[in-house]
Amino acid sequence: MVSRIVPYQPLDLQEPADLVSAIRQRRGGQLINLDRMLLHSIPFAKGWNAFLKEVRENLHMDAQLRELSICVVAVLNGADYEFMHHAPVYVAAGGPQARMDMLRKLGTHEFDAAAYTDIENEVIELTKAMTLSVKVPESIMTSLQAQLGNSQLVELVGVIATYNMVSRFLVALQVTPEGH
Repeated sequence: MVSRIVPYQPLDLQEPADLVSAIRQRRGGQLINLDRMLLHSIPFAKGWNAFLKEVRENLHMDAQLRELSICVVAVLNGADYEFMHHAPVYVAAGGPQARMDMLRKLGTHEFDAAAYTDIENEVIELTKAMTLSVKVPESIMTSLQAQLGNSQLVELVGVIATYNMVSRFLVALQVTPEGH
């Protein structure tokens, strides 16, 4: 059992009504544990809901690459909750289940980069660089810029930065999967 310092807000939380309603609408009618933690700070919950809605729903970049980068962040940071929520989205966006399963082995001798396309490997390398050392080799940025263009590269970097924030929030506050 996780010894959580900050408890979740109740599942049936109703106030502030406009914010709780907006979050429930974005989540298909429910509050997930991340929301229940965020709702301890109304400004954070409000800003998070608006910002992450834009990141998840309104970017122009390829959804499969977006979700791949999010899952890499989750693996590298030990954010199982994040991985659990995004691995199915990666598969739904067309990512092969075998690649998602392989991602769990990232950082071990069992990880096989040959399972991924060239651009996926570059996205993985970008995500690793941004997550583990912050600084990114210029060669990765140049190659991805040539393949994705400026707008989609900015979006990809933004997604990786955003989900590093998310994973750090989840891990520090010990947010666990729903039902645990």
